[in-house]
Amino acid sequence: MKPRARALIAEDEPLLAANLQSELERLWPELEIVANVRHGAAAVDAALAQRPDVVFLDIRMPGMTGLEAAQAIAEDWPDDAGALPAIVFVTAYDQYALQAFEHSAVDYVLKPIQNERLTQTCTRVQTALKSRAAAGESRDGVGPNTAAALDATLSQLRNLLGAPGLAAAATSSTPPAAKLSVIQASVGTAIHMVPIADVLYFEAADKYVRVITAQREYLIRTALRELLPLLDDTRFWQIHRGTVVRADAIATAVRDESGKVHLTLRGHTDKLVASRLYAHLFKAM
Repeated sequence: MKPRARALIAEDEPLLAANLQSELERLWPELEIVANVRHGAAAVDAALAQRPDVVFLDIRMPGMTGLEAAQAIAEDWPDDAGALPAIVFVTAYDQYALQAFEHSAVDYVLKPIQNERLTQTCTRVQTALKSRAAAGESRDGVGPNTAAALDATLSQLRNLLGAPGLAAAATSSTPPAAKLSVIQASVGTAIHMVPIADVLYFEAADKYVRVITAQREYLIRTALRELLPLLDDTRFWQIHRGTVVRADAIATAVRDESGKVHLTLRGHTDKLVASRLYAHLFKAM
C-alpha cells in the first residue's frame, strides 16, 4: 500500500482555510492534511516538523509572507529530508502579478477558490509527486534525483523572489527610495554616520539588524526586508533570508556536500554561510 501524500495549509483567514481544506478533501481524498496554520512562521515550523509533500501558502500573511515562508522552508529544510515539498501559493493577485507564477513550476490558486483551478492544481501536484517517485529516489531520499528536484525547486523560488513587484505586493510596501550611501546608526545619544562602503555585512537579529564593519558593530531598527531595496544589489548580495554581504568583502567561498557555501571575509574573522537558495552566486569565472 502506497503511503498517503501529506499536505500543510497556511492561510490567515479561517473561513478560507476551512474552505480550502474541505475542497482538498473532496477533490483529493487520499491527501492527508497534517496541519492548518494561520501565519508564515507557524507554516515554517510545521513544515520542518511534519515534512509534508505539498504546502499551500497564502502569499500575504501577517508577519512572514508566503514567499518568505517558502524561502525559510527551502533554507532550513533538513539535508536528510529528501526533496522539498511541492509549493502552491494561494493568492488574490491580478493577472499581471500572476505572470511570475505562470513562468514557474511552482503552482498557484486564486482567491476565492475555484473548483476547476484547484482540480488542475491537484492534478499537477499529483503528477509531480508521481514523477518524483518514478525517478527512483534512493531509500534515504538523498540520491541524485532528489538533488535535481531540490535544485529545480530552488531555481523556481529564486525566480519568484526576484520577480518585479511580486515581493513588494506581498508585503504592501511603498516604492523604494534612492539607494543608501550612509547608514545612520544610533549609539546612546549619538547618531553614527556609517558609510555604506564600510559595511561588511548586514544580519537580521530579532527586532534589529546588525551592521558589521571591520572596526565595530552597530544595531539599527530598520527591518532587513525594508533595507534590501535601498541597497545596490550589484554590491550587496543576499546570501540567506537574514544575511546580506558586500560582495567585494568576500575572500573565499567553499561549498559543502549539502550545497551550502561557507564564506570568509577580508579583514574580519567572522564566517558566513550562504544557503542553498543563493549558492548559485558563487561560480568560478
